[in-house]
Amino acid sequence: MTDARERAQQAVRRFAADAEIAQEAGVRDGEIVLALPGEKKLTTVCSVLVGERDLRITAFVIRKPDENHAEFYRWLLQRNLRTPGLAYALDACGDVFVVGRLPLGAVDGDSLDQLLGVVLESCDGAFNELLALGFLTAMRREWEWRVSRGESLRNLDDFRDILAGVEEPTVGAPGDDAHSPRTD
Repeated sequence: MTDARERAQQAVRRFAADAEIAQEAGVRDGEIVLALPGEKKLTTVCSVLVGERDLRITAFVIRKPDENHAEFYRWLLQRNLRTPGLAYALDACGDVFVVGRLPLGAVDGDSLDQLLGVVLESCDGAFNELLALGFLTAMRREWEWRVSRGESLRNLDDFRDILAGVEEPTVGAPGDDAHSPRTD
């Protein structure tokens, strides 16, 4: 292993430890798997692969959309123009990932902080908008099913505004621990 590669791996491990980011060795030589905590997506798992010349990072964003494909992919392509060091990409199944690269000589705490921040914003920060663009019909079906059974709507609460028109539960319905409907 080259000195530059070893230094880059140590920088990743040290950064993750200092930031209290869960990490483990990946299955590939030079791979470190990080679990970034989020708010909307809860966890973003990143594969950080330190190669001979560069550090490559890959993280799953969301599965292939069910609908509204043109607008969904247009949003991703337009967003690529504003994501420094990172781009959205599709795998053979059409699932969405973010990918990025850093030259080994540029790998340090500051560059990792910036890169992982962009990863988190691109995965977690964009998650609800991507759900609304590519999965609205499924979300409406889920909402209707939960309402009909008196189930909690907590995991759909962020989408209340776009699910308007779908029957609202009464406040205090059995199993609804999402509190009262928003008034803002």
